[in-house]
Order: sequence, then C-alpha cells, then structure tokens
Amino acid sequence: MTFNDLHLITPILQALEQEGYTQPTPIQQQAIPAVLQGRDLLATAQTGTGKTAAFAIPILQLLHRQAIPAPRAIRALVLTPTRELASQVGDSFAAYGRYTGLKQLVVYGGVPYKMQTEALQAGIDILVATPGRLLDLLDQGFVDLKQVQLLVLDEADRMLDMGFLPDIRRVLQAIPEKRQTLFFSATMAPEVSKLAKKILTEPVSVEVTPVSSTAGTIRQELYYVKKANKTPLLLHLLQHKGIDRTLVFMRTKEGADKLAKELNAAGIAAEAIHADRAQRDRERVLESFKHSETRVLVATDVAARGIDVEDLSYVINYELPFEPETYVHRIGRTGRAGNMGTAVTFCGASETPLLIAIQNLTGKAIPVVDQHPYPLSAQDFIEAAESSSAKNSNKKSAGKGKRGRR
Repeated sequence: MTFNDLHLITPILQALEQEGYTQPTPIQQQAIPAVLQGRDLLATAQTGTGKTAAFAIPILQLLHRQAIPAPRAIRALVLTPTRELASQVGDSFAAYGRYTGLKQLVVYGGVPYKMQTEALQAGIDILVATPGRLLDLLDQGFVDLKQVQLLVLDEADRMLDMGFLPDIRRVLQAIPEKRQTLFFSATMAPEVSKLAKKILTEPVSVEVTPVSSTAGTIRQELYYVKKANKTPLLLHLLQHKGIDRTLVFMRTKEGADKLAKELNAAGIAAEAIHADRAQRDRERVLESFKHSETRVLVATDVAARGIDVEDLSYVINYELPFEPETYVHRIGRTGRAGNMGTAVTFCGASETPLLIAIQNLTGKAIPVVDQHPYPLSAQDFIEAAESSSAKNSNKKSAGKGKRGRR
C-alpha cells in the first residue's frame, strides 16, 4: 500500500513525497481512513510507529476541505504531555501541511507569551499545546476553543501519569461537546480506558505493536552489576564498544544530574534532560545530542517521551524502571526505521524482581553478558535476598503493631 491508496489530496501527497514518505505504516493504514470518515479513534500505539502522521495527515485533509472561516478560528486542538513532543507534532503538521494553506501554532510553557499570543490573535487553524500553557492562555482570554471540531489526546497515558487529568477535564469543558476525538496511548491502564470511554463515541479501535513486544531490530544485552559499579561499567562500555552516542535512562532527576556530572568529570560529554530543566536548556541539550556534540544524554522517562533521534544505535538502562511497560518504551528509542539498535540493561541484585517483571511481560529472557569487569557474585544475590526478607519482616511487624494499637 502507498499513500496514494489512502485517497489523500494532492497538496498532502506532494508534501509526503518531499519528505521521502511513500508507504504508510500499519497504524497510518488503519487510522487515516477512519479519521477521514469522521469517526472517533482509540489507538494503542507506541512512539516510533508513525502515530503523529496517523492523525496529522487526516486532520489537515479534513480542514482543507472546508472554507477557512473569517476570522480564522482554532478548528483542531492537539494536547501533548511534554514540550518536546508538542514541538515535534508541530513540526509534523508544518511539514505535511506546507501546501495546504493552513496555519498551525505550538504553545508550551517555559517560553515568553508574546510570540504565542501574537500568532493566536492573527488567527490559526490548528493548535498544538501542553495542558498547562493552554489553560494559562485560555484564562487570559487569548484562546477561544468554541469552534474546535477535532480533538487529539496524544500519549494520554503519559498525561495521566504526569497529573494532567484535571487540566484535561477543564479543556473538555471549553470545547464543543459535538466533535471528533482521536485518543492515542501507548498503554491502556484502567484509568486510561476510563477516560477514553468517557470522551469517545463509538470509536474505531486500532492497536499496533502491543506494549509487551520489543522490535526485532533491537539486540538486548543484560549486565548484572553492583549499584556502586554502574558508572565504572558505563565508562568501560563507552570506551570499548565504540558507542558514539547513547541515551541513558535514570529513574530520578537527581540521579540524572549526578550521572551527567560524573561522566563529564571523566571526560565524556554528557547532559541531563528532565522536567526541571528550563525549556531553552532542554531544546539546546536535545539539539546538541542530535548533532553528536553531546555523546551521552541522561534522561528520565517523563523527559524522554517525545525525544526522537534518528540513527540512535544504543540505549542504556542504567536503572531498571518500576513499570515493565516503561522498559519497552525506553528501548524503542533505538532500532527504528529498519536500522539495528542495541539496548543495554544494568541490573543490580536488588533489581532482580523488576527484571523478572520485564521478562514476564515480553515473554523473553534478556541475554546475559558475563564477560565484563564488574560481575556480580553469588554472595551479592544472597545479601540482596536477605535484605529484602528483612524489610518485608519489618513491614509485617510494623503492621501488627499498628493493629494492636487500634
């Protein structure tokens, strides 16, 4: 199948050809016809499946069919959880819609209001926004959402994880109840499904690459290593594996900052990216990484969602995530567009339960690399098991004490 088979208008086909795209991905094949028919959409899709084009292309076509109102009004609204993702979605609308005559704007926090408010006052057709900045502009009277016909919730699961549900509810109150809604999420946890059921009307359901699966283009490697030896092991791999650029995942902002400092002290150009970094810093860091000026980008999961870097050959899990699905999202940053990639995972003895959860989810054991300078010993596992048992025992004792005082 080609994009010609999806009955797209010439201006969009020209733009796609200019971008070098000829064949739609599976989610685009399923989603674009449904959206063009005016149906609501419930899509389960991970980052890297082509989901942005799956909603951007049909939205551009639907709006292009209409006469542009005078004055221009926001007819399509896309909500995203992070600034980076909002920027990338905006770039996609600009690229695919370059010949449609439609105007789009991206708004997010951390940057001055003036440019955003001036563009809004001049009139736009499509607004891509993070919830916080959108509500700020709405409260100040710069945004009118009364003519929104199309609403997209992109990465809805991440928005809920970040506590945006109250903001989403406020946005829903500000837009027409009669509209077309497109709901995209990498996972369908109970609270995500509950929100989808509330805002969608007889949606077409599309599911591509379930979250439990990992791409066949990704080679996975597991290194058992003590927590204290993780940084030395990382430096060893950077030196001996010929890694020119890698994304390293941490669980916390503090951990990301600390590791970036340690790497820089060792002569490795590294930067941390997380929610506490100012927007200008985040954009600068990402550009530096994309141009290989920064060799190691240390990221938290929230900050990494929306980061899309071409030809990223290595991803390293310095710490295992608490949610096994997050592992699949992390390693999906490499091995894209048919290229091979490698996902390296460090696992301490105490992290073994997290590793087991990941392997249960994916149904595959991650191949272990034994030959490295900092292997774990059997005693390390024994000590971790004893420590875990002691903690559980203390919790039970504390629980009995509380019950006894009732």
